[in-house]
Amino acid sequence: MPLKYWAEIGEPNKVVGMAHGILFILFVVLAGIVCWERKWSIKRFVIFFIASLLPFGTFYIDKKYLKGN
Repeated sequence: MPLKYWAEIGEPNKVVGMAHGILFILFVVLAGIVCWERKWSIKRFVIFFIASLLPFGTFYIDKKYLKGN
């Protein structure tokens, strides 16, 4: 963001933004696959999805749901 607004160079934002979007979609797909393979409920998948939208939400999921599984 500093490059975009302070230096008026927008290209890095496009690349990083695209990578971020692709990784987010990959995370959601992989969370769905893991839930399916482990026969977890749709409720758990929805919790994972909501946590992925919140800052540091994945750390909560890791601590509460994934440790010891």
